Amino acid sequence: MARKTILVVDDEEDILELVKYNLVREGFQVEIAVTGEQALEKAVSLLPHMMLLDLMLPGIDGLEVARRLKWDYRTRCVPIVMLTAKGEEADIVTGLELGADDYMVKPFSPRILIARIKAVLRRNRLSKGDKCEIIRINELVIHEGRREVLAAGRTVALTFTEFQVLVHLSRRPGWVSTRSQIVDAVRGGDYPVTDRSVDVQIVGLRKKLGKCGAYIETVRGVGYRLKEP
Repeated sequence: MARKTILVVDDEEDILELVKYNLVREGFQVEIAVTGEQALEKAVSLLPHMMLLDLMLPGIDGLEVARRLKWDYRTRCVPIVMLTAKGEEADIVTGLELGADDYMVKPFSPRILIARIKAVLRRNRLSKGDKCEIIRINELVIHEGRREVLAAGRTVALTFTEFQVLVHLSRRPGWVSTRSQIVDAVRGGDYPVTDRSVDVQIVGLRKKLGKCGAYIETVRGVGYRLKEP
């Protein structure tokens, strides 16, 4: 299973080291940003599973970062936990009203922080009718609800059929799908199946995905599969 990625945004080195140590120990992948500008850039390029966000940052402050992320269709579904020394009631209310999923005040207990992170991730995963689900296969990011694909941080424009083929393969990484299964998933059982029609879609996908196209493997005599993370 791919590790969940958490983007930690803070300009205090000791806080970054403490948070990163505890997150890595719990099996998370950790990315770091020390300014608001870096946070916005990395949020778009990485589409992390969650962001831990300080409010008092050099340059763009944390509240403005949260506001921009929630307005941006690419990042509005990324859960945000605010981790800050600003503990006044007005600060907490403002943060939550901007879309933060939780709010913790420094100094904090690492154990409680980890518990809250897991709770937010669990709520995000189990929310009914959620159209913000994101599939990640290494550097390949697929947002089915928005029909968007990022390959190594680059937005990729796919045709309807190419997108459906990619989603089908990505739902079961490592499993082999025959050409008939791929066509059935994309077009339905009544659609005429030809090896050529599937192969053309795969060639187009590989080309458009760039280096991520290598994730799609040919299983000779059977079909195709997407590499496991």
